[in-house]
Amino acid sequence: MHLGRVIGNITATRKYSELKGEKFMIIEPVDHSLQKKGVSVIAIDVAQAGEGDIVYFIEGRESTFALDFYYVPVDATIVGIVDNVYKDKILFGESSDTM
Repeated sequence: MHLGRVIGNITATRKYSELKGEKFMIIEPVDHSLQKKGVSVIAIDVAQAGEGDIVYFIEGRESTFALDFYYVPVDATIVGIVDNVYKDKILFGESSDTM
């Protein structure tokens, strides 16, 4: 699993039939201190995240396991919304819902 910040969403009127009704979000991967790390990715959102939320997501074949259909063309899926990030008893940030 990876940490990321939702920075936007994508609207797609034409898509693979099994992805109809799924929400597409743009995620900026972050490290444990919530600093940008790597390039942005597009992910399906099964956790109902919103822009600005800190989320955790999975990539690769396992990203389809959270969906109703396992055989769909998906590279990443948001599977949870993070409330707080602590490391060595230090609070690095909170999700936009708790700020």
